[in-house]
Amino acid sequence: MTERCQCMLKCTVCRSYQLSAESIAKDLQTSCGLQISTTTVHRELHAMGFHGRAAASKPSITKCNAKRWMQ
Repeated sequence: MTERCQCMLKCTVCRSYQLSAESIAKDLQTSCGLQISTTTVHRELHAMGFHGRAAASKPSITKCNAKRWMQ
């Protein structure tokens, strides 16, 4: 992966964090003209310090729910 592609990858991720690795790879393939796999995208993002985590869905905790959890 070239330095230019790495810069484009970082800018793409900074613009929107919700993109999947597949959509980022397709975007880079059209812009850079290189065959880039999703594994490469994942590895490069991990090296840059981007560690993907799924957001935890938590219901709003009311006083009643808090008491139940404490029991």
